[in-house]
Order: sequence, then structure tokens, then C-alpha cells
Amino acid sequence: MDDQAIDPGPLADLRVLDVATLFAAPGAATILGDFGADVIKVEHPLRPDGSRGHGASKDGVGLWWKSLGRNKRTMTLDLSTPRGRDLMLRMAAEADVVVENFRPGTLERWGLSYAELSAQNPGLVLVRVTGFGQNGPMAHRPAFGTLAEAMSGFASSTGQPDGPPTLPPLALADNISGIAAALATMMAVHSRSRTGRGQVVDLAIVEPILAMLGSQITVFDQLGIVPRRTGNRSENNAPRNTYLTRDGRWVAVSSSATPVAERIMRLVGREDLVALPWFASGRERAAHADEIDSAVAGWISTRDLDEVLARFEEAEAAIAPVYDIAQVMADPQYRALGTIAEVPDPDLGRVRMQNVLFRMSQTPGRIRFAGRGHGADTLEILRELGCSDEEIEELRREGVV
Repeated sequence: MDDQAIDPGPLADLRVLDVATLFAAPGAATILGDFGADVIKVEHPLRPDGSRGHGASKDGVGLWWKSLGRNKRTMTLDLSTPRGRDLMLRMAAEADVVVENFRPGTLERWGLSYAELSAQNPGLVLVRVTGFGQNGPMAHRPAFGTLAEAMSGFASSTGQPDGPPTLPPLALADNISGIAAALATMMAVHSRSRTGRGQVVDLAIVEPILAMLGSQITVFDQLGIVPRRTGNRSENNAPRNTYLTRDGRWVAVSSSATPVAERIMRLVGREDLVALPWFASGRERAAHADEIDSAVAGWISTRDLDEVLARFEEAEAAIAPVYDIAQVMADPQYRALGTIAEVPDPDLGRVRMQNVLFRMSQTPGRIRFAGRGHGADTLEILRELGCSDEEIEELRREGVV
């Protein structure tokens, strides 16, 4: 199927200016681009987005950027200069969304406040993603997702009971915030379709991950309980843990519903536990996790992975192998879903990465191209703004682009 026959995506009528750096805010722009938005990535001429050099690289090509920067045209522009400001205002006049993550007050200092950005475009949506939000005693502080994982209570409740608070080995808070910011953007755009007015979205990275912690705040408010670290167990049900098979593979078992827990215990030969009064309550089962885990772990440890998975499936009990990334990429379910996309790329020949977040039957998203070079589309974008060749050369000489 050629490109002309492919639906351009549900957001093909949106133009997004991504003037942010690193992960959370640019991640929101990536999601919008995946579903058709024309995303223009604006970077400083001399200081490219830090994600270009973050993590692993191949032949000097940053691999994280290939995914995070996908579906984005790239241009360079020094927003702190008068001519850079003027160009940004010209672009904002024709844009739908601006995504930024500078410290509060930075855009205002450059003469790019929301009032100034939206003066010629009252429908503009400004998405501001910062560590601690635009107000409050910590608003001025720089922050990364790691700080949000710590301050949200996530790290405090993650890890082994006798171990330290545990941080995730990936940009969890940033990625959650990116999804939340994309959702907030679309809410603001939908509101504009009714009112004709844009607005400012203020997203603090410490908040979306806190929202993922379920009922912890309400439980503390009503009962004064501070969650303790439980490792792979749960305080709300059992069995819920990881278990090692005879052939050295880990599996994860969950039994949030009591009927599932009953089927598991019958499978592992401990039907006697099902009849006990406490078994009908998830929290009571969690209080007896030592006995339940011993039974489940003992049964699984005497069988190879394939048998364990097959027997659990026959029993209609929830189980999954614990994968590393190589196993993810070989899994037939992920292949059936198209979860891993292969994208042609001028630097790498081809590159595989996570596909778009979900499937839509009429207006699907897609990866049109992987992350492009620093400033690769500057000339094209400036010409779209009506800049002459002489003006572009002046901008280059002055270091504005």
C-alpha cells in the first residue's frame, strides 16, 4: 500500500511545536505525531535535545532519539534571541499546540508568554510540563522523572520488605507524564472546538505517577495506613508473586479474583486451603501468603515452563512468563498485534521500535519515519514561514538557526 492510500491519521489537521527537551514533554509530542499531527521539533542550534545522546548508540547514532524523535520534522532556533522570538511567534500563529518544559518563567523572560504566543492565535494550546508545576515552593527547581518517582511514593512502596526504596530502571514517571500530557492536549483541543479558545495546560511530572498509585491516598486519609514494601507480593490478594520453573524460567501469577485463586490452589494440589474461612477474602489470603506461596512455588519448581503455562491455561488461571526484551521481540502475541514496528532509516538502514500505543480501525496511527538529524528540516520550515534565502542566510550567520 502506498503512502497516498494510507489514512494520514486522526490528528493530521494539527500542527504541534515541540520546544521541549529530554523525555516527558517530547514524549507527548511523539504520541501526537504517531497519530498524524505535523510535529516540528525545535532545538537550540548549538545544544541539541539531550535525548539524542542519551543511552546506547550505534556508530555515533543515538538510538533512544530514533524512537522519541520519530514523526517529527526538526529545526534549529535560538528562542532567546530577538529574531528567534519573532520566528517562534510567527510559527505559533499557525500552530495548534506548543509543548514546552522550560523552568517556569523562562518563556516569559524571552517574551514568549502565553499571552504573547496566542496574541495572533487565540486558539493556541500551550502545554507546560515541569517537575513540580508552575506554582508552589518547588516550582523553580529543575527535576527529572527520578525525583517524581521518589516524591510520589512510588519508590517507597516498591522493592523487597527488607530492602531499600527501589527506583525503576527506566524513565517511568516521564513516560507516564508524556501519555498524560498527550491526553491533556487532546482535551484542550476538544474544548477549543466548542469555545474557539485555547488554554494553558500545567502538568507536573510528580502528579501522573502519583495518580497511578491507586487508593494509597484515600487509604491513608481514612485509615492512616502507610503502605509497606512487599516485594512481588500484594497486600490485597494471594497468590501474587514470581515463581521459578524447573528449567530456570520465571513466571508471574496473579489472582485478583477469588475464583482464580481457587483454581490455582486446586491445580497445585492444595484444595484444602480453599475450604478455609479466610480464603474467600483477598486480604486474608495475602495474610497467609507464606503458606500459599510455598504451595504454588513448590508445584511450579518441579515442572518446566511449557508445562506450567499449559496447565495454568487449562485451569483458566492467570500466568505469564517473565520476559526480557529479546523474548518480547520473539513473542508471537506481540507479532500478531504488530507491537514492534520496523522503520526504514537513512542512518541505520532499518530500526525496530515500539509501535504506536493502540490500534484504531478507521484512522490508525503509524510511524512515518524515525528520529531525524539535528535541524534536518530547518530550511523547509523557514521557507514555509515565507523566509527568503537572504533572510535564512542572515539567520544562519547570526546563529539564530
